[in-house]
Amino acid sequence: MGKRTLPLLALVCSASLALAGCGGGSTGSGDSGGAIKIGTLHPLTGPFAGDGQQMENGVKLAIDDINKAGGIKSLDGRKLALAGGDTQGKPDIGQSEAQRLVTDGVTALVGTYQSAVSANVAPLAERNKIPFVIDISGDDGILSHGYKYAFRMQPRNTVFGTAGAQYLQEISKAAGKPLTKVAYLHESTAFGTGVFTAFKAEAEKAGITVDPEITYDAASVSDLTTQITQVKASGAQALVVTGYYKDGVLAAKAVQTVKPTLDAVYGIANGAFDQPQFPTDAGAAATNYFDVNYHINDKSPEATKFVQAYTAKYGQPPRTGAALAYDSVRVIADALERSKSVDGSKLRDAIADTSLTPLTLNDGAIKFDDKGENSTALPALTQVLDAKPTVVYPAEFATTKVKYPAGPGL
Repeated sequence: MGKRTLPLLALVCSASLALAGCGGGSTGSGDSGGAIKIGTLHPLTGPFAGDGQQMENGVKLAIDDINKAGGIKSLDGRKLALAGGDTQGKPDIGQSEAQRLVTDGVTALVGTYQSAVSANVAPLAERNKIPFVIDISGDDGILSHGYKYAFRMQPRNTVFGTAGAQYLQEISKAAGKPLTKVAYLHESTAFGTGVFTAFKAEAEKAGITVDPEITYDAASVSDLTTQITQVKASGAQALVVTGYYKDGVLAAKAVQTVKPTLDAVYGIANGAFDQPQFPTDAGAAATNYFDVNYHINDKSPEATKFVQAYTAKYGQPPRTGAALAYDSVRVIADALERSKSVDGSKLRDAIADTSLTPLTLNDGAIKFDDKGENSTALPALTQVLDAKPTVVYPAEFATTKVKYPAGPGL
């Protein structure tokens, strides 16, 4: 993973937080000098709407904050405007919504939560020379095509899976109960499969058997009792789960029903296990659950302010996806401020030179490599302790000590 350093987090509501742009990038429909349109692509209806709405809210809050701070200073204080699109969690609809937004003259795109949707949006953005900042979507393949206009905020699947295996091996060994066998339950698209593949490769290097591998369709699943019964029969010492929020809660409830004997239930890029609402929605089943994921920096005063502002405005605490969406707007804003232009190519070049301190745990400032990956994106390990997901590993980011073994409900 390389040397990890604690980031000095400080958001500045200044010129670096302003957004600019109105036309359609280099292909543009012209720049009228009016409000700057930022296109969003999130699942606002359908099975993933809870997460999608959180991310949309993060964008709205960022736009409001930037406008209140005076808009785009280098472009005469121009304000931002949201141009929203609902992907419904479907790749084809996400693509058509992206095309609609491009035709409507957005300056940049933010989205999409699901890898399959982002994989369809990225080439469209590339053809139209419109920067696309991916807030959440982990599939390595999205940025494997040499795109110049796509940038990813979160760690990619391979980073999640590899770090997840390393962290699990390290904490179990330190506790004197090194793992020899784990079961893996994951949603069946490129997202879940990619994280699983990376985890298995790293775990097997450490002599850990990964068996069984159990998959499910996150969009349609309504119960995971049968799958958890299979885990119980396998004799695995730990269960690893990769998926979205709704299915994460279903997995936890199934564990509570079936009661397999486990040292840990351990999420990797799990959409539920590290979220503030999870202990309430999963009930007693949520106790001690781990998750390796992107996470809001609990030690950051500015991240704390964001959580407070979001909660006050929307009546519930933000999931980390909302913070990533907020920071995605900041990235675009900062780039437009520095480029002093709404031209897509100039904006793209400025985004490539980003150096901003994020709300989430990172190994320093946000910096994109030549493939568009945020090279400082860092997975952290959280654990539900005292009904709250808390960072427990790596040690330099932890706010409390890890508990292991820690079977569910113990």
